[in-house]
Amino acid sequence: MQRMGMVIGIKPDKIAEYKQLHAEVWPEIIAGLTAANVKNYSIFLREPENLLFGYWEYHGTDFAADMQSIADQEVTRRWWALCAPCQVPLASRADGEHWAMAEMVFHMD
Repeated sequence: MQRMGMVIGIKPDKIAEYKQLHAEVWPEIIAGLTAANVKNYSIFLREPENLLFGYWEYHGTDFAADMQSIADQEVTRRWWALCAPCQVPLASRADGEHWAMAEMVFHMD
């Protein structure tokens, strides 16, 4: 299992919309994440900096293939079309990233 964290900005005027979207996540989105070996997924909001921090545990063996399986789903593309206008990707993100991946520097069980 691999613990993964990621960060992205959020537009202040879109926070309520983003919260509402995630209060009613479509079952197909959850099913796609589960099928791609993602568990214990959480998103946190930090204001006033307007940052979202995502955390999940990846339980698979081929992260790239599992992430591609999510991206290939039509329902995911519809979900992203709703979420993306709310988000502000960090300028420091790596090529190909929407959410910027974060390095884990500490973990305690």
